[in-house]
Amino acid sequence: MSTFMLKNSATNFTPVNNIFIDKYMTKARGEFVKVYLLMLKYSISGELGVNSSILATKLNLLESDIMNALNYWNDEGVIKLLPIDKMNNFNIEFLDLYPTDDESTSIKVDLLSALNENNTKDMLKDIEKLIGRTLSPMEMSSYLSWQNEYNFSSELILLLIEYCASKGKRDSRYIEKVAISWYDCGITNIDEAQAYITKNEDKWVKIKKILNYLGIKNHEIMKPQEDILEKWLFTFNFSLELIFKACDICFERLNRADFKYIDGILTKWHKDQIKTLQDVATKDIKKPNQIVRNTNVSNNSHTPQKALNFTNYSQREYDYDLLEKQLLGWDD
Repeated sequence: MSTFMLKNSATNFTPVNNIFIDKYMTKARGEFVKVYLLMLKYSISGELGVNSSILATKLNLLESDIMNALNYWNDEGVIKLLPIDKMNNFNIEFLDLYPTDDESTSIKVDLLSALNENNTKDMLKDIEKLIGRTLSPMEMSSYLSWQNEYNFSSELILLLIEYCASKGKRDSRYIEKVAISWYDCGITNIDEAQAYITKNEDKWVKIKKILNYLGIKNHEIMKPQEDILEKWLFTFNFSLELIFKACDICFERLNRADFKYIDGILTKWHKDQIKTLQDVATKDIKKPNQIVRNTNVSNNSHTPQKALNFTNYSQREYDYDLLEKQLLGWDD
């Protein structure tokens, strides 16, 4: 589920620009128009934000339809859709719409002015080679704007797009998300970018090895799972072999992969300052606590024994929570 934060000013009616009606509405799909109008209504009426689930319910659409509509209007230049985080939350700004001729002229003048500079022209040509297609005027304007908005040099922009292309990601929206991420991380030069790429690639190499060990072939994991894996690798600073050992214990106990269970083992080991396989081997994980209790033990040793049957057989009661803790080494 996504949340969309709106820039707004409260009023009791929803004005719709005639340019939207004449130029954009007539060629758009009906559900896209409904999404735009409802989002515009929320923005104008003073709502701080709305989630995709509410929009989908009101319009009888899928949440994916909501996202497709917003991406469409973003590409058309009607709204500005900016990611807030990696959880599919966005800031949305409704852009002022101008007559087609004026708008086109403005874009052309800006691009023509920029293309008079050889460095800019060369950069755009290199970008087209990297992504394997011709850039649209809007894409050109977007990439050029990073030089002012993010203080990115031409070399840094090319490195960013080359990095995205090497991962098979050539979509302008994906590239823009990476640019925002780099800006948020304070990356301003080539050295910082290369260090970030190296660290990020090293992280994902290790994460993929863990996922493969767990039998998870789809490496598109959720953000909470990524956070857990980062904790094991960087907060706890555990080696892969130690993480694999915790996975082995999980398999032995549950016969399946369970992130929460493995995290419990590794959190306990971190608390106990276990850092190597040798530490695991020497640690007395299974302490000799009493985990089975006999509730019907007679205090009189001289009491005659009765015939053994199911009604008077002393039943064993297991403390399963305690048992699980002992198997994991959680008992203190």
